[in-house]
Amino acid sequence: MKLTIVGCSGSFPGPDSPASCYLLEAEGFRLLLDFGNGSLGALQRHIGLYDVDAICLSHLHADHCLDLCSYHVVRTYSPRSPLPRVPVHAPRDAPRRLDAAYGMDDEPPLETAFEFSALTPGTFSVGPFEIAAARMNHPVETYGFRVSHGGHSVAYSADTGESAELVKLAAGADVLLCEASFLDRPGNPADLHMNGREAAEHAARAGVGTLVLTHLVPWYDPQRVLEDASHGGFGGRVELARSGAEYDLR
Repeated sequence: MKLTIVGCSGSFPGPDSPASCYLLEAEGFRLLLDFGNGSLGALQRHIGLYDVDAICLSHLHADHCLDLCSYHVVRTYSPRSPLPRVPVHAPRDAPRRLDAAYGMDDEPPLETAFEFSALTPGTFSVGPFEIAAARMNHPVETYGFRVSHGGHSVAYSADTGESAELVKLAAGADVLLCEASFLDRPGNPADLHMNGREAAEHAARAGVGTLVLTHLVPWYDPQRVLEDASHGGFGGRVELARSGAEYDLR
């Protein structure tokens, strides 16, 4: 299983990365976790334009889903069309919300290009992957994912405040992609996002192999986020997410 970080910027695209998007590959199958704004362009550095086999959307904030609208254009209007519909596992309201974002009543809806399935907590299969989904601690319906194949696992927090469900979801994973949107300082809103220290505390409780701090908001210094993580009691490898970084899990 191979993991590629396509986008890791939090809340909006930054100068060095689009918003959230992660590519997982195994046995020739290509799965996206989230498809945030700006990520379609960067994705084409790693796979072909038509090579996405399935998509999981953690939630319906723009920085995690909006480039599905752009990919609808690709799948609907390409010279290679008609193309098969791509399965999309997402919160129940995804078709309505994303059709509203695309916003053209006289053009085909997103269901032309995508086959939507509503997420619920639990486990399901997508291609060669087994995926576990669990509700995270965020103001809108949000799911974290654990993607497993060949004895290896990648856990993804999506957006969340502190969460016991994330610890269970990530238990023993090779890699935890954990959001660290805030700096570790007083006054952060509760039940919204985490800071680097809290991400490291979750990684320690889950016993993961590598912690990758992601959803890095451009107005904060990422080195400060990394420093905060050093105070979370996690003894494994810790690094900042970087657009284009690859992890081969063998």
